Amino acid sequence: MSEVVTQYDINEILKLLPHRYPFILVDRVLAVTPGEAIRALKNVTINEPFFQGHFPSEPVMPGVLVMEGMAQAGAILAYLTDKEKIGKNLVYFAGMDGVRFRKKIVPGDQIIYELNIIKRKAKLFKIAGKAFVDGQLAAEAELMATFS
Repeated sequence: MSEVVTQYDINEILKLLPHRYPFILVDRVLAVTPGEAIRALKNVTINEPFFQGHFPSEPVMPGVLVMEGMAQAGAILAYLTDKEKIGKNLVYFAGMDGVRFRKKIVPGDQIIYELNIIKRKAKLFKIAGKAFVDGQLAAEAELMATFS
């Protein structure tokens, strides 16, 4: 990522994304270079509603929610790349390829999402994403998203 460091707290994220509790899965943007890349974080706590059932005796963050958090970080990147779309268009998850889960994510972990735009064609974005916990790769995927 280029050396542009622009941070966004949860209040600024809520101005960009339509998601709300309990489905907002990005807590802070650490750095973003519009049109290129984003680094964001999610603090994983035992208070997350999904831990009541996944799994009560050994809480593990569902992989689909790790991917959703990654997609939300990608949506923030898309909005900051095309600021005129903020509040006017939704970003829809259009697909994912090469999804791999490398490490389980548990309460107390902090996920660092790192995403880079691979390709952009009109409204469609193709983004390479990785999720790290304690510097170790926990998940990765190529995501596709489009503006409505």
